[in-house]
Amino acid sequence: MKEPFSRWFMRIGIVSRNPRSWSAQQLDKAFRDLGSEPIFFRFRDFVALIGFGPKVIARDYDVLEDLNALLIRPIGKGSLEEIIFRMDMLHKLAREGFPVINHPSTIEKCVDKYYALILLEENGLPVPKTVVTENVNRALRLMEKLGSEVVLKPLFGSRGHGITKLIDVDASRTIFMGLRLVKSVIYLQEFIPHGTRDIRVFVIGDRIVSAMYRESNSWKTNVAQGARPKPLKPTKEIEELSMKAVKVLGCEIAGIDIMEGPGGFVISEVNSQPGWKGIQMVTKVDIAKEIAKYVLQRAKR
Repeated sequence: MKEPFSRWFMRIGIVSRNPRSWSAQQLDKAFRDLGSEPIFFRFRDFVALIGFGPKVIARDYDVLEDLNALLIRPIGKGSLEEIIFRMDMLHKLAREGFPVINHPSTIEKCVDKYYALILLEENGLPVPKTVVTENVNRALRLMEKLGSEVVLKPLFGSRGHGITKLIDVDASRTIFMGLRLVKSVIYLQEFIPHGTRDIRVFVIGDRIVSAMYRESNSWKTNVAQGARPKPLKPTKEIEELSMKAVKVLGCEIAGIDIMEGPGGFVISEVNSQPGWKGIQMVTKVDIAKEIAKYVLQRAKR
């Protein structure tokens, strides 16, 4: 194992799909500028040991002994077994009192769009009307309750990938049957007229560090799908919705997506592993450094 750190020196593990990505490089610089050592891992670097004491190894680091915290960037794609193992391992570390950011229970809540919306609605937050089912005929019958335009989303996914607007019932039947052939759940939401823009609020800890409009030439407003970031000073209502949402889901770092429709603001999604390349373009706040500061405050001594 590595030489133990001094109580002043922080060694932070960052779990990332791509250590060479823009966000990873931003974090690397931020942690180093603050006098700590960031170490990047992929999930395939981890080994969990049972019967050896509470051991989780990442390459030649004993996570509980050699690191001060783990920052989880996108959990990544994987088989059901891979995802379950990753989450079980993170839960094990968290039960040992080791700082995992975000907490694995938070990641589980946010990555599952249905679960997240249930919790938000139960706590009085405005969410889109949504239908989730494995039954093609029920989905077709309930479409009319969602309005003349309906949005089909993957239950798991981000960055606007796999999102489709449905209008025609016959075409929808074909799509739903295709989803069921591959054992996918049908996840439908009302289309909220939002003027081709929505809002992203970026929260770290107990404060909003930045916010932006995402403006698009189409109904999809993800920056990854070509939307343009514009600066936004959030209103008190937006601030309150955002902070209540992260409290409900237990987020320490989050991106909250809000749409403004004819009936007011609606929370469409909460991302517990948000990117910030777009929002960084419209703020003077160094978001990577704010993330690093927060993680170092939470790190074990």
